[in-house]
Amino acid sequence: MSKNVTWDEEGNWEAKGSWGTKDSAGHGIYLDRWQARLDKLRKAHHVPGAALAIVKGGEIYELASGVLNVETEVEVTTDSVFQIGSIAKIYTATMVLRLVDAGQLDLDARVVDVLPEFATPDPEATAVITVRQLLSHTGGVTNDFTYDSGRGDDCLEKYVEAAREVALDCPPGSAVSYGGLGYIVLGRIIEVITGKTWDEALQELLAEPLGLTHTVTLPEQALRFRAAMSHLGDPGKTPDPAPAWDLMPRSAGPYGRVIASAADVARLALMHLNNGTASGGGSVLSPQSVAAMQHREVDVPDKWTVSSDGWGLGWTLYNWHGVPGFGHDGASIGQYGYLRVVPEAGVALVLLTNGGSARPLYAELFRELLSELAGVTMPEPFGPSDKPVAVDMSRYVGTYKREGVVITVSEQDGKARLLYEFVDGMKDMSPPLDMEMLPVEENVFAASGAGPSFAEDYMPVVFSTMVDGTKCCYIGMRCAPKVG
Repeated sequence: MSKNVTWDEEGNWEAKGSWGTKDSAGHGIYLDRWQARLDKLRKAHHVPGAALAIVKGGEIYELASGVLNVETEVEVTTDSVFQIGSIAKIYTATMVLRLVDAGQLDLDARVVDVLPEFATPDPEATAVITVRQLLSHTGGVTNDFTYDSGRGDDCLEKYVEAAREVALDCPPGSAVSYGGLGYIVLGRIIEVITGKTWDEALQELLAEPLGLTHTVTLPEQALRFRAAMSHLGDPGKTPDPAPAWDLMPRSAGPYGRVIASAADVARLALMHLNNGTASGGGSVLSPQSVAAMQHREVDVPDKWTVSSDGWGLGWTLYNWHGVPGFGHDGASIGQYGYLRVVPEAGVALVLLTNGGSARPLYAELFRELLSELAGVTMPEPFGPSDKPVAVDMSRYVGTYKREGVVITVSEQDGKARLLYEFVDGMKDMSPPLDMEMLPVEENVFAASGAGPSFAEDYMPVVFSTMVDGTKCCYIGMRCAPKVG
């Protein structure tokens, strides 16, 4: 730690001529300072352990803080691996675009033409859903179909077969609705084209050409490394270890089951920053496919859950007061990850955590890092408007439904309320949430009780209209059409 940097009485940094030891490449990254901020914010938000990777000027800088497991107290190191949740979708999307580059797949191909066993309960919808729509979450397929198809190499094939009877969230092309099922279908397409399991294809198509030495997909592979334990608990308290290290089925891989170090995630991001070229040289993705993944396919009505302005082919797209960016969030059961990339500044940030109030940690740390390294001003935390907002609730009162979820919106004693219930095959997922909704804008409300992986203090509830005129409600970027 630099002798020119000291602590004040409240544990904050005071500058005494400098902010600490500057990185050797001269890119203005004061690593001592950011190590201290990571340590301080991690403790303040009861996050057991975290790993941070910073990309600047083509270099990757790594920091680690806390412990892998609060019971064993084994320290997090920069080579520790975490479950990165839905950031895995970027791996699957990149693999799909590699197959497009090789001429083995067309983005606008109908899924049934590539994967004849794919189906939904709606034959007309089944016949028109495309690969591009699955990548951009516009195919109408749901996120909330949980199905353990076993540990065998045929787990994706069995999942796709079981999903044939799962209802769509909305008609294809009618709205964006964040969906994991579509990425399992994409994973199965990768298997059919390559003749390998999705896990094997990831190693061949991404890990090997990118030099990802700490990226795996199966728990027995993760045992080679210092692996972060998931933690669960109430906000504001130090969480406890989860009942098991891995609570996700193998079939979740294409949408949420990659295990990696922060630096390995940063290497994937750096390849996208470098127009498809790996840091060690060699083309992994064509510049055209890199651009296609960042091209805006659809606007996102819910601009608050992950601060997203739109969606590309896999990437979440951001617009920070005119500065474009891309990235993705990830949540497994008890672990949370955040990836942000600012192309014009050549900056990428990766934060991986193993529980606690991870979202506020990300928000504070990335707000400071992006401001200093990329000149980006992130949005302020989501919440109710400071000024009164007059809303005609009669426009929104009613019942909204998507696969596994029923949302009931009502007005009681002049206050807007929301009841969020899991039903059918999802009924045991979580107890119902009964929340008051506070207006933010005419069609946007803030509800409390979101949990550590969503908004810092409030959960966004957004009312919108689908292409066919159907009213809908967005929670967690999932579209639930109005049914009553």
